[in-house]
Amino acid sequence: MALSLNQTTGRRVAVVAALRTPFARRNTVYRDLSAVDLGRMVVAELIERSGIPPARVGQLVYGRVIPSLEAPNIAREVVLGTRLPVTVEAYSVAQACASGYRAAVSVAQAIAAGAIDCGIGGGADSASDVPIGLPRPLARALNQATAARGWSQRLGAFRGLGPKDLLPRPPALKEPSSDYTMGQAAEKMARENAIGRRPQDQLAHTSHLRATRAWEAGIFRDQVMTAYIPPHYRTLERDNTVREDSRPEGYARLKPVFDRRYGTVTAGNSSPLTDGASALLLMDEALARAEGRPVLGVIVSHAFAALDPNAQMLMGPAHAAPLALERARIGLKDLELIDMHEAFAAQVLSNLQAFASRRFAREQLGRDSPLGEVDLDRLNVSGGSIALGHPFAATGGRQIMQLCHDLKARGGGLGLATACAAGGLGAAMVLEVQP
Repeated sequence: MALSLNQTTGRRVAVVAALRTPFARRNTVYRDLSAVDLGRMVVAELIERSGIPPARVGQLVYGRVIPSLEAPNIAREVVLGTRLPVTVEAYSVAQACASGYRAAVSVAQAIAAGAIDCGIGGGADSASDVPIGLPRPLARALNQATAARGWSQRLGAFRGLGPKDLLPRPPALKEPSSDYTMGQAAEKMARENAIGRRPQDQLAHTSHLRATRAWEAGIFRDQVMTAYIPPHYRTLERDNTVREDSRPEGYARLKPVFDRRYGTVTAGNSSPLTDGASALLLMDEALARAEGRPVLGVIVSHAFAALDPNAQMLMGPAHAAPLALERARIGLKDLELIDMHEAFAAQVLSNLQAFASRRFAREQLGRDSPLGEVDLDRLNVSGGSIALGHPFAATGGRQIMQLCHDLKARGGGLGLATACAAGGLGAAMVLEVQP
């Protein structure tokens, strides 16, 4: 069994500051901004608010899921677009919806190993800024034309192309190595696990209800910055994804998206396509406390898991969470709160079902007993991705930060953050917050 960060080196890694932009539905207020713009925005504000001298930051690791031809290394662009020294090591990660976890863990591992004392991990994505590909025949012709000599050869490169060869290619929705899109995978899980429409809609309603209450109670005040959006610098102060007037009956009117005849997965019980960014400032805990810096939480353990995407693609939490808890040497009963990424309500309910299933534990995990039943009053207490949105690589940072604040508001304790990810991946992290 792999050891946790703390068991490996004895150095505990703390989250000393965390921030995110307000999240926004795609093609709304951030439609003219790139993921790089959003990443620079939140990291610059994080540095300013934390008071950390930029020269103290030893590393920046940043995630992005939606690729970019203009800026393939988003981490380096974030460094160069903020007050961080140009000498800061920066690299980008892409692990689907677990990218934010991977960025945070990468920085934490560098701190635990003694390579750095302080670093920034996070992620950003813009569903409004999606690259549009060219058909291969057209791309091949363009390459030939670029290398051609004279107009005759250049024009000749395009001979034989038909109208369909000139149409742009939208981003692929289906997993390249599986038979399903994410939505189809959620629909498959709902069917195989007997997850009905009503509980899915109820979970979505609860997510919006709790997110609305959290905003009204000021819970997100220290977690979400005000975004100033160029060119006129109008402001966005809170997520525009939350249905503040959410009512149970409203979800029942929505039609299924992925299986229009027999399906149960709708736009209402799924996370929306979203733009946004998040960032975490991580530091050696002993050093942070010696300097009098606030400690939001400490990373106790983490785990990543992988499974067959053609089976139940989005069951990553049910595979990663047991590993993270085992490495922390605790059980489900020791947790005060759980934050599970809500890609789809069907996915959340399927994973909760697996947490409590002795058969799943025995057949899928090789364990004698299941994790146990999750108290829904301790799950996503300030809302989840269905309400708050899901800018892919930014979600992990949002969850880690939100869980730390939620634990602090309840007097501290241990919490679990966990997420599914495309490709049959999963991530989990145990956090400890002092009273």
